[in-house]
Amino acid sequence: MLKFTWSVFSKTGNIETYLLLKELEREGQNIPDQQMDDLAESDSPIS
Repeated sequence: MLKFTWSVFSKTGNIETYLLLKELEREGQNIPDQQMDDLAESDSPIS
């Protein structure tokens, strides 16, 4: 998705597309942290 969005921006220069790209990048960086938090909350000892 990022490559496509960058391709569209580089061809059009549309600022809205650039802002979408940056938003997608930020969301992509936050996903691993959120997944780790979810895993930590669901961890339970093995009995």
